Order: sequence, then structure tokens, then C-alpha cells
Amino acid sequence: MISRNSFFYRNGLSIVLISLMLIFWMGQFFTGWKTENRALAEEGQAVLNLGQYIKSGHFIQATFENWESEFLQMMLYVLLTVSLRQKGSSESKSLTEKEDVDEEPIAHPNAPWPVKKGGIWLKIYNHSLSLAFGILFLISFSMHFYGSLKDYNSEQIIKNKMTVSASDYFFDSRFWFESFQNWQSEFLAVASIVLLSIWLREKGSPESKPVDMAHDETP
Repeated sequence: MISRNSFFYRNGLSIVLISLMLIFWMGQFFTGWKTENRALAEEGQAVLNLGQYIKSGHFIQATFENWESEFLQMMLYVLLTVSLRQKGSSESKSLTEKEDVDEEPIAHPNAPWPVKKGGIWLKIYNHSLSLAFGILFLISFSMHFYGSLKDYNSEQIIKNKMTVSASDYFFDSRFWFESFQNWQSEFLAVASIVLLSIWLREKGSPESKPVDMAHDETP
């Protein structure tokens, strides 16, 4: 049995999630490498080694295309749950009562340093979670664009066609198709947990209401 004072017990959720992410990312890398090399071989092109593939547009685009949608989803979800409610959902704030997260921060000995500092630092810290997700989204969006442009131009070269500039590619339907197909799926996933948690339960999960709570009751 794992001790409650152990590092894993206190950090198990993040450890498992990051481990799963790295495992599946490695799976994406090796299967993407084989897929890209198969496509290159069919075109009579030289295949890529592992070092070349990790810098390729194919890998960069595939990675950051997904990351950008995750960070966009989390940023907007954090912001939307500030003011919007969903009756009966475990993901919603109370419809009637004021919650701790709505209280003005008070400096105390164990408060984070921006709270103690006050001023502009506190104003930034008040929204630091959504700001962090927003910055991660912009970085991922930029890297997705870079990888997608690089991959597209590599395909153009193989086909003996003209490459395109970054400004032209930004308005290309291919780039936005890659983005929108992921963005819509992320908001479908969020809407699913918001709505399904009204009627369905998972005993022991903080994402669920208590099993015996009424459907129309908001935690």
C-alpha cells in the first residue's frame, strides 16, 4: 500500500497523466516517422532518420496542432465558468450561492507572494491561469503554423511546384482545416462532461456529483 506521505501519493495524478502523455507522444513520433517515410519512399524521395524527422514539418505540425486545441479549450473553459452556469452539472458553480473563488483575495502568511505584494502583481495573478493557457495556446498555434507551412512546402517541392510564403499560407484552407477539426472536438468533449455530469455519476471522482444527489441539483 502506498504511504500517504509518499511523493507518488501526493502527486500521483500529474505523474500518471504526464507519463501517459509521453508514452502516447512517443507512439505518435514513431508511427508518424514510419508513415512519413512510407510516403517519401512512394515518391522516390530519401527517407528521414529520427533526428531529421523530429525537425520535420510533419512531426511539428501534428504535435502542435493538437496542443493548441487543448490549450484553447482550457483557456476558454476557465474563462466561461467564471460567469456561466449549468444547472445540475458538477462542472458549474452554484446557481445561487457565492463561492470561495469569487471572494477578494486576502494577504496572509501562507498566501502566494503576488497576493502579499498586491498592486499590478495581484491583478495579473488574479487571471494567471487563463493567461498561462492563452500564452501556451499562442505558442502552440505559432508552432503549428510553422510546422504546417514547412510540411506543405516540402510536399510542393516533391511535386515540383512553387512553395508559398507564410502570409499566403496563413489564409490557406488547409491550415485552418487542421485547426478547426481539432477545436470543434475539444469543445464537444467539454460540453459532454458538463452535460453528462448532470445525470451520470462516477463514485469517488471530483468530476462527478455525489451518487445520491438529485439530477437538478448543482453542487
